[in-house]
Amino acid sequence: MSEFVDHLVEALEPLGPVRARRMFGGHGIYLGDVMFALVAEDTLYLKVDAGNREAFERLALPPFTYRQRDRTVSLSYHRAPAEAIDDGEALCQWARSAYEAALRSGRRRPTPKRRR
Repeated sequence: MSEFVDHLVEALEPLGPVRARRMFGGHGIYLGDVMFALVAEDTLYLKVDAGNREAFERLALPPFTYRQRDRTVSLSYHRAPAEAIDDGEALCQWARSAYEAALRSGRRRPTPKRRR
């Protein structure tokens, strides 16, 4: 893992069991089994939905985008405020908001059905 990802995981420890997992050339950041952030090219992006979008838009924080064939794809993750990266308390507040957005999105790993 990169020093940046290690720094984030350590700074986010007050939220609970935060971990990073490699994915697509970057990292997914999880609290338990819920991915609420991603890191690409040493930039932190946080999950955004209708419940927290206004805070990101107010600061003009752009979404994570990537090129796929001949188009640009935009995900529901926006750049974290730069000043929050080195302020653990602020980072945890933004991350908590992103975690809540991830919970609202319902994109969790499915629970295996029990056999009878």
